Amino acid sequence: MASGGLDQARRASAGRVLAVASVLPALVLAGWLLAGLPLLLAGVYRPLPALLLGLPVIVLLCLAALRLPAGAADAQDDAEAPGDAQGSARGLFRAGRWQVAGVGAVALASGVFNALLHSEQLVVRRDPATYAQYAIWLARHGSLPIPAQAAAFGGPDQALVFDSVGFYPADGAVVPQFMPGPPLLLAAGQWAGGLLLTPAVLGALAVLTVAGVAARLAGARWAVPAALAFAVCQPVLYTSRTTLSEIPSLILLFGGMALLHDTLSRAVAAPGAPGRRWAEGVVAGLVFGLAVLVRIDGLRDVLPVLAFAGLLVAMRRSGRPEGAVGPPLLAGVAAGAGLGLYAAYELARPYLEYLSRSVRPLLLICAAVLALTVAGTAAAPWLGRLPRPRWLPAAGAVLTVLVMAGLAARPWFQTVRRVPVTEADRLTARFIEDTQRANGLPLDGGHLYFEQSLRWVFWYVGVPAVILATLAAAVLVRRLLRDGRPFPWLLPLAVIGWTTVSTLLRPEITPDHPWASRRLVPVVIPGVIVLAVWGLRWLGERPWWLRYGPRAPARVTAAGVALLLVPPAVTSVGTAFTPVERGEAAAVAAMCARFPANASVLIVERVTGDRLTQVVRGSCGVPTAKVARTVGETAPGDTVLRLASRIRAAGRVPVVLAADQGQVARYGTPTQVMGLVTRQDERSLTGPPDGTWGLRISAWMAVA
Repeated sequence: MASGGLDQARRASAGRVLAVASVLPALVLAGWLLAGLPLLLAGVYRPLPALLLGLPVIVLLCLAALRLPAGAADAQDDAEAPGDAQGSARGLFRAGRWQVAGVGAVALASGVFNALLHSEQLVVRRDPATYAQYAIWLARHGSLPIPAQAAAFGGPDQALVFDSVGFYPADGAVVPQFMPGPPLLLAAGQWAGGLLLTPAVLGALAVLTVAGVAARLAGARWAVPAALAFAVCQPVLYTSRTTLSEIPSLILLFGGMALLHDTLSRAVAAPGAPGRRWAEGVVAGLVFGLAVLVRIDGLRDVLPVLAFAGLLVAMRRSGRPEGAVGPPLLAGVAAGAGLGLYAAYELARPYLEYLSRSVRPLLLICAAVLALTVAGTAAAPWLGRLPRPRWLPAAGAVLTVLVMAGLAARPWFQTVRRVPVTEADRLTARFIEDTQRANGLPLDGGHLYFEQSLRWVFWYVGVPAVILATLAAAVLVRRLLRDGRPFPWLLPLAVIGWTTVSTLLRPEITPDHPWASRRLVPVVIPGVIVLAVWGLRWLGERPWWLRYGPRAPARVTAAGVALLLVPPAVTSVGTAFTPVERGEAAAVAAMCARFPANASVLIVERVTGDRLTQVVRGSCGVPTAKVARTVGETAPGDTVLRLASRIRAAGRVPVVLAADQGQVARYGTPTQVMGLVTRQDERSLTGPPDGTWGLRISAWMAVA
């Protein structure tokens, strides 16, 4: 074989590795969720059934989706206009070995780095520990709801409270907060002996996924810069070290983009094979739709996919080969999202009721989008004959820039506030006031700081990346409105644009950082980075640079890559090398070992009840309840003694738990069971976090 042909074959082979590696994470997650959810609903989510069902489902999804585009190995360089339908697909599969190795090295380094510095959030203070305790319960019991075990306290009693922060009461039992998708994945990590390392593995898979999307849409040589820029972002480091839902959601959404991109490129290059198109389209739709099983916000994120499927159906009526993907894509999205909504109704109904102010409008928006999609599909032939205004492409580009400019200027003309009307609102307001006091800011608990949301993006990815992404979005919108090209960018641009704008307008999260930065992880940060590398490529290919010499384009590109990487790395340095809440796993294990056999635990103090009720019940396997308080921070002593007597009568050992020695001394000899001194995340309201705060957690027990 000639040297040129050998080099071409090697590049094609390396490109296949990148193509498969970048969609495999989404297929594995989707297959595991598809297998795990029915097992959980049946109450038998255990290791052996999950493996026996999950592995075949994953293999079937891979067999349906992992096919190369026709002509992928054809001679094709990577110098075509970025985003060209065939150039972007073939450019991916002609990736060099060093490019593929670079992406793999970044993903591996990310996984190892975050695993070494992983957090240990098991004491329920915020969402990560709720997810962790949810996963621990599933790993050990494989069913929901969590029984209250009132018999271990001598039977039901009005003074016994079994719910706690993150765990809602439901018909005499307890239901965990949140959607079941992330705990299903984290429970598998618990079975493998690494619950707290699972986020680092998922973070590494997310790096592969984002790099694959960048390679498809901007070209393979941009995969490594995109992977690096993504991996060093502080919010990505944060969510790759602790048990949260944002990284799995990202893998499904961007994995769905990559799968659909490949499916459409195959449909164009090799029309026909309707059975194959159906399998590929359904798998891509399922991956998108299952994002709802991971986060209820996924319902908002997949709305553009629903509209895009309607567009493909309309294109099918006009004979376009891409249209064959429309019906299966629509079916897959409906099936995946339907499973998510059903799981939410069956397993997280109190959580949905808590979010009803947000979920109900979202469901109405979904219904409106569905109706508009049906109407638009039916009217497609008539709409296609309408004249296209010549000013429309330019207007679309200008509007894109104006939207971003408006978000940037928002703090100058708006202060987003919320008057507390519910108990949850009042708790949030008190929390914000406490954080303002710690930050040296004026006290205003109603100030939500949402008007600064685009500045959050500036902090974490850098102003140059946002400018490049805005430029890219404007150019792409102009091209799409002018002649429908580059068509492969249409859905990614719609998902990134819609979710970015809606997220920045209403982040709906407590605004301290790094906590609030997690809202940017599923779509905003990876979307900005993918757009930015496309914009940098487009900018570097402009012919005007040649007037400054033949090497000027390369120098511009190198400078642009530096501007993409340096700002997020500088922001991350302050916290990247400091793990938080380390020692909690050992502290919880030591506490569990101190409880006597056959114990029933009564938690008599408010903060300890919030933090440790589910920890003792789930991690220690000991029946636990809070004692209802009438006034103050602790429960009435006579009520505690009465409940202790009932526990004794039931043949069990009553244990009283509280935060301080004096709070348990009246019931028996005090014993400290937890005295943890560690670090916690900073709570910054007006700038990126650059350090951590101290944290002390204390617990004392007495055998009553």
